[in-house]
Amino acid sequence: MPGDLPALPRRTVRGHRLVNSRFPPISLFDDVADAIEFEALHALQALTNPRLQTEIGNLALLSSNEMPFGIRGCSYAVAPFTHLNPDGSRFSDGSFGVLYLADALETAIAEVRHHQQAYWQRVEGLHFERFVFRGLIADVDEAGCRDGLCLPAEHAIYHPDDYGASRVLGNALRAADEPGLRYHSVRRPGATSWALFTPRHVRGIVQTSHLEMIWNGAITEVNQLTLR
Repeated sequence: MPGDLPALPRRTVRGHRLVNSRFPPISLFDDVADAIEFEALHALQALTNPRLQTEIGNLALLSSNEMPFGIRGCSYAVAPFTHLNPDGSRFSDGSFGVLYLADALETAIAEVRHHQQAYWQRVEGLHFERFVFRGLIADVDEAGCRDGLCLPAEHAIYHPDDYGASRVLGNALRAADEPGLRYHSVRRPGATSWALFTPRHVRGIVQTSHLEMIWNGAITEVNQLTLR
């Protein structure tokens, strides 16, 4: 099936992402220029920082040649691949990481708002809460990514709740060493998203703003706190 989707040409695109602010950036990835420096610094800090493994995640999940050392915001690019969501996502069964990006901040908000709503409504007794997110902008080379936009929005990979078909596709793309997939946003009709199966095509990620989502029996507000 991956071969049935056209491959995209070399082009730098800009994507948006929200990450929970309770997870701080991991500066270790940004302090080195290549894999050799990283291995040396990691070994040194591991001797003095017992929390390092928790902060950087499971490095066994990502080979050093996949890490885009030397770019701005390398830690943001690597984090989804070393800190896995065991529940999985649209294109992953939870056994590997995916870097999701959206074409606009509004699209990223729509995607995150949906998943936050689905998660917190299962928590009994939660009447009011405030969740803060960092807004990120990433520049990505989409060369070689497969184009899911050729599939209609009614295709099974775009089912709003059943991820069976989309995970089959995600597993197949990753097994074929495809860098990623461009696809229709499910939570914001007409918008576009990307699922990257490697961080090596990321050219840089910067933080842009902070946003808050207010839970009051449901997510009732999304407010922008800062703008850079």
